[in-house]
Amino acid sequence: MKKNFLIVNANYYKEISQGLFKSAIKKLPKNSKIKLINVPGVFEIPVTISKNINKFDAFIALGCVIKGQTPHFDFISQASTNAIMDLSIKSKKPVGNGIITCLNIRQAKARKKKGAEAANAVLSVLSQ
Repeated sequence: MKKNFLIVNANYYKEISQGLFKSAIKKLPKNSKIKLINVPGVFEIPVTISKNINKFDAFIALGCVIKGQTPHFDFISQASTNAIMDLSIKSKKPVGNGIITCLNIRQAKARKKKGAEAANAVLSVLSQ
């Protein structure tokens, strides 16, 4: 299956985002075209996908949000999830959500391989 993939990687937590990216890329077919765009945080992921929606067959959103002392965590997590789902439905293209939401950095480090799950989800939808 030769497809064009865009991975949008929020690199606010660089160590976490690198782990997410490495796990995702291992799952994609070797003969695929893969482009990576790094953005500062998860809030920038949906607009980046939207700007590129007609250029790729599928998308993988990667990033990490860690809960702090304010409700910011809840707003960013919900807004990015809703926007990604809306983009996928409207475009009829798969967007794998590899944005992890954690209570602390320890949890985030333990979940760095979630990028692979997002890639597998995209591949599953593409094969339908």
